[in-house]
Amino acid sequence: MKKEYRHLWLILALAFALFFVMSMFDIPSVFGYKPKSSGMADLLLKNNFKTIVADSDTVGCDSIAPPAPKFPVPVDTATQTILFIGDSMLDGLSPRLAAYAKESGHHQYSVIWYSSTSEKWSNSKRLKEYIDTIHPSFIFICLGSNELMVKDIIEKRGDFVRDIVSQAGDIPFLWIGPPNWREDTGINRLIEMSVPEGAYFKSDGMKFERRKDGAHPTAASAALWMDSIVRWMPNHAIHPIRLEMPEKKTARPDRIFIHQPSEN
Repeated sequence: MKKEYRHLWLILALAFALFFVMSMFDIPSVFGYKPKSSGMADLLLKNNFKTIVADSDTVGCDSIAPPAPKFPVPVDTATQTILFIGDSMLDGLSPRLAAYAKESGHHQYSVIWYSSTSEKWSNSKRLKEYIDTIHPSFIFICLGSNELMVKDIIEKRGDFVRDIVSQAGDIPFLWIGPPNWREDTGINRLIEMSVPEGAYFKSDGMKFERRKDGAHPTAASAALWMDSIVRWMPNHAIHPIRLEMPEKKTARPDRIFIHQPSEN
């Protein structure tokens, strides 16, 4: 008698399990009967998916992020075509870099746009134009001195700085930060957060001898500034290039392009 009841209970349990499973999913009708989905599967799967996403956003995020560069990076010993763009700070930096370039067998083209800003360089697409003309293998950028005191600079100039980086494309570059003569409103932080690690040289904090305007380093001080950048590159730059110590203090680039403040 008990065995007969056990068989009956087993049949009822199997039937209940069958209809429970059928109710979880939207399945075709069986023997003319189509059970309505209880939504249980959606609830269980959705909660499980949320758990997976939460874990990937916290624990697993490091596994999908691009690996940080390991410094020092091997120095590129190839002959370079260097494009050096920026504001009036190039008056002092460009001749010293040209001396390094000539000593190392590189070619250098300098573009000085007086009183220029990231906004002007971005809107004009001038960097892209020079890239298409000169076809550089390495780019130096020195911008930011005319934007030390811009309020809300990250909001106002962030798109311009990122656009300049975008114009450089896949060409290796180094952005030289401005030689602060007073505390800035965020231009250095904006540049640093907009370029890859190892593509920004922070000049703020260095000591300079200044011209009478109190802003521009003297020629001698600018040469020492360039020397510091060259010494920094082998161990800290993401793409260091060969720059041998020159016998001459300064030299003239292969060509210099000048743009006035009134140009757009």
